[in-house]
Amino acid sequence: MNSQARLLDKLAKDLKPGRLEWIGLRSAHRGQIHVVESAEAVVDRGLAGDHRSRKTPGSGRQVTLISHEFIQQICLHTGTADIDPVLLRRNLVVRGLNLNLLRHQRVQIGEVILEPAALCHPCSRMNQNLGPGGAAAMYGYGGLCAKVVQGGRLAVGDAVVRLPRETDISAPPQGSLFNG
Repeated sequence: MNSQARLLDKLAKDLKPGRLEWIGLRSAHRGQIHVVESAEAVVDRGLAGDHRSRKTPGSGRQVTLISHEFIQQICLHTGTADIDPVLLRRNLVVRGLNLNLLRHQRVQIGEVILEPAALCHPCSRMNQNLGPGGAAAMYGYGGLCAKVVQGGRLAVGDAVVRLPRETDISAPPQGSLFNG
């Protein structure tokens, strides 16, 4: 593990839980977004009802996440007071945590465990949705793409919790009561 990855792991250990505040399912590529209160995640597929779940299994872009805080930054860069998450075409909007610290971590939302890895860069369609310069305003604030590693149900209001890595759990000290 390189020094940057070690630093991110160390910082992520102290990350407080956030909340899931919005869920959107995309009917098709460039299709309509259906806003829902809960969704079913399927391992190696994504969210049931989202067009990505019908793609080849194993993609790293099964579920897309963006934070409320990133949306606020995009508003500042576009000069708008508010942006409807539908325009950003992400699946999940979370609030109350530094989304960048979840990259290469495991995250639990409801029954679901996601593994965010890739940055979710904005596409040129954001210029259409947000106006000229929309894609530039989103650069660095597009969120993360994740794989579903444990399926189940997630719902608006669920906690967003970073799960500890096995290496986060320190062994009990020698001679302690836990050593059997």
